[in-house]
Amino acid sequence: MPLTILVADDDLGTRLAVSDYLELAGYLVVMAEDGKKAMSKVDQFHPHLIVTDVAMPQMDGYELVRQVRLKPALRLLPVIFLTARTNTEERIRGYQLGCDAYLPKPFELPELGAVIRNLLERSQLIQSEWRLHTQSQLDHPTVADHLPHKTHAIAMVNNLDLTPREQGVLSFLTDGLSNNQIGDRLHLSSRTVEKYVSSLLRKTNTSNRAELVRFAMDHHLVE
Repeated sequence: MPLTILVADDDLGTRLAVSDYLELAGYLVVMAEDGKKAMSKVDQFHPHLIVTDVAMPQMDGYELVRQVRLKPALRLLPVIFLTARTNTEERIRGYQLGCDAYLPKPFELPELGAVIRNLLERSQLIQSEWRLHTQSQLDHPTVADHLPHKTHAIAMVNNLDLTPREQGVLSFLTDGLSNNQIGDRLHLSSRTVEKYVSSLLRKTNTSNRAELVRFAMDHHLVE
């Protein structure tokens, strides 16, 4: 079954161009001309990714993303901003609200397609790891599973001796963000983010990011 992408933009030409391109690429596309209708279609169609403009009537893209991120089930939903608002403050605001990529208008459709493929692959990988983790807990419950989650989380964090910055990087990692995206949100270079990731791998005795994400979820290190 094809993955569903929601395209929200008040410009009809942009909506049709993006939708036609994505449909030719094999995706199922749902369109909305403003943020309010987009939010309604999120609830109705449960898209796997959102492509949205920022400046829209009824509800702008920033508010759309804010409302999407308030829903626990949509915390990992990839979001791409397509917008003419390209200054640093606007990009920072978008990343702080939870967008995954920020493409300035005018943009190239092949670039948008590449970003979408990358985000969807990462999202599907994390969700697959989460399903395996959930099934493993159902099949092999432990005593720790019966402890209150917050108490257990605090104990694990104390044992691992994670710094606040490592905890922040770990939280963004479980959202599927790249080093550059994490760096943008925490105002760090990608090289510095990679150092924190290496430290997290060492402290958790994991060998890659997928294992690290599973470890964090297993031990309730992120909410």
